[in-house]
Amino acid sequence: MTQKVQEKGLTAPVVTEPGRVRNVVLVGHSGAGKTTLVEALLAATGTISRAGTVADGTTVTDHDPAAVRQQRSVALSCAPLVHDGVKINLLDTPGYADFVGELRAGLRAADAAVFVVSAVDGVDEATVALWEECAAIGMPRAVTITRLDHPRADYERTLQDCQEAFGENVMPIYQPMLGDDGGSIAGLLGLVTLKVLDYSGGYPPRAGEAEPEHLTPIKDDRDLLIEGIIAESEDETLMDRYVAGELISTDTLVPDLEKAVARGTFYPVIPVCAATGVGLDALLDGLVNAAPSPLEHDLPVVTGVDGSPRPPLTCDPDGPLVAEVVKTTIDRHVGRVSLVRVFSGTLRPELTVHVSGHGLTERGHPDHDADERIAHIYSPLGAQLREVTSCIAGDICAITKSGSAETGDTISVKDQPLLMAPWTMPEPLLPIAVVAKTRSDEDALAKNLARLVAGDPTLRLERNQDTHQLVLWCMGESHADVVLERLRAGGVELDTEPVKVSLRETFGAPAQGHGRHVKQSGGHGQYAVCTIEVEPLPRGAGFEFVDKVVGGAVPHNYIPSVEKGVRAQLEKGIVAGYPVVDLRVTLVDGKAHSVDSSDAAFQTAGALALRTAAEQGQVTLLEPVDEIVVRVPEAYVGAVMSDLSGRRGRPMGSEAEEDGDHSLVRAEVPATELVRYAVELRALTSGAGTFTRTYARHEPMPVHLAEAIRKEHANR
Repeated sequence: MTQKVQEKGLTAPVVTEPGRVRNVVLVGHSGAGKTTLVEALLAATGTISRAGTVADGTTVTDHDPAAVRQQRSVALSCAPLVHDGVKINLLDTPGYADFVGELRAGLRAADAAVFVVSAVDGVDEATVALWEECAAIGMPRAVTITRLDHPRADYERTLQDCQEAFGENVMPIYQPMLGDDGGSIAGLLGLVTLKVLDYSGGYPPRAGEAEPEHLTPIKDDRDLLIEGIIAESEDETLMDRYVAGELISTDTLVPDLEKAVARGTFYPVIPVCAATGVGLDALLDGLVNAAPSPLEHDLPVVTGVDGSPRPPLTCDPDGPLVAEVVKTTIDRHVGRVSLVRVFSGTLRPELTVHVSGHGLTERGHPDHDADERIAHIYSPLGAQLREVTSCIAGDICAITKSGSAETGDTISVKDQPLLMAPWTMPEPLLPIAVVAKTRSDEDALAKNLARLVAGDPTLRLERNQDTHQLVLWCMGESHADVVLERLRAGGVELDTEPVKVSLRETFGAPAQGHGRHVKQSGGHGQYAVCTIEVEPLPRGAGFEFVDKVVGGAVPHNYIPSVEKGVRAQLEKGIVAGYPVVDLRVTLVDGKAHSVDSSDAAFQTAGALALRTAAEQGQVTLLEPVDEIVVRVPEAYVGAVMSDLSGRRGRPMGSEAEEDGDHSLVRAEVPATELVRYAVELRALTSGAGTFTRTYARHEPMPVHLAEAIRKEHANR
């Protein structure tokens, strides 16, 4: 059953049975109307008194200051409501590609997805890719076509686009009906039930039976829908009866339709207009009756913290506690707020739990385990937190002030800690170098960065040991803007600077160097002379030091000092400040003083010898080369390959994917040409292109580019 808890004037729904919960994620491209639809549904169910607007920054789910400024969602947000005694947790996700991490978190927490498609803009490539991703994991889906009140709305064309993009079994279950003005949509006709919903007088609609004149125009669409439902029915005799001319009753068709939707084999299309209320009740009824409950959804695999196998989970409120942090944010007043999906057991206040996070070390999330006490549990409504007494298996809640919980962490019983496999996150590919303005800002920057990285697995923090830059790897410019804004909002004064790529230096030809460190200061330890020979080695061979001194010209105890000095100079670089690699240094001669020689003196002489060798030999700058794989629609293959060639890349060919609509373009490209490729590829392919990159090797940089870097280093 569903209960309600009153907290500071806000009513929080609480369920005691998993079967009375629906977790639904709204997905679709930016501007399709997801947030506006959530707002309308909240108002229609009395959850809020009136709907806010994106333009005014007053919506429940777009409460983040960055979302208000950008006029679009930038973070996952949860908005629960109650309809017909069922709690529906609506998960509003960003539609812009930069915030795909928030989208993936929403998919993890949900049991079904509603694809929101604008009747004005239609279906884009990113939405098609997401549909395929949901299909791969068997997630039930429905489609709602929105913005029907827009002057350029074209419902029929958009429906056709959806059917072409999403494939078979995407079928409308309602037919829009025009109002008396002949232009606006004022009603819906149920293709299965033959019921008319009349919204001409506002929301909620007047319901009635279809008139005879309504039936002829919908006959073909209704026949196709009925055939589609029967094809998915578990009753194998139903199709034969239908073909034989039997009239299949609505009482038979509706349950079969709902079962097919819950199984993820049939995808209903529902027209909705948030502004006029058209279709809101139809969508809510569909979510309650056809979307699967948590009891019907396969649960993620769990293991012991050590990776040992564990029995599969069941959605049982009395089972062992297993929950997952699907999102972590930092609130200025509350502190750390974690959105949690409970998969098994019941989460209660004052409970001591175990928090585990493993498998994301490369993203800046070290493995961690800690026991913590859950002080309070809340039902979130956007930014509002309403305290509740428990959260059962299948439901979503929020906890606050956790000291260690990060996005993707598992919450389980203290005495039997478990670990859920993390969901797949895309690799951030746009680097942004940040610099604290003052020394006092450095500590604040480090602290705030740690908080942001804890909440955003798509953000990677890297301290480049070669360039000494602090680099944030983001998903794109909008993602970077949000991250920087949040840092500044936390009181950090910072700047950004051009990202430097980690180059290497090496010798292009053999050379000889002479190092003489002799000072006539009267002190000790100021005398050392050495002669070295340098020769380049094959790429990747590393560094070799060879001793060929004869006759004790350099005392045995000082030979390691020469090597130490050479190695120190290799780390500092010679001509541009980058590490020197792939060479053999041979110590062939030298001189020492019985009193004034020392370890430090021979280290200095070794470094000097390498520098003088560099003056004689050709020092080459090496740049990293990455192998990249670009996935694009077939129409963009030529443009992408041409662009890669212009980046000094070497295309290695392309291959068509099985769907026939996309290709994978492979190429080797210098990393210096890929610093902003995440942004530029998106512009080149209208947002349809994605890529991955892996380090291949270092190669000599063109002379004119290397000379520019040398001059820049010399002028510092």
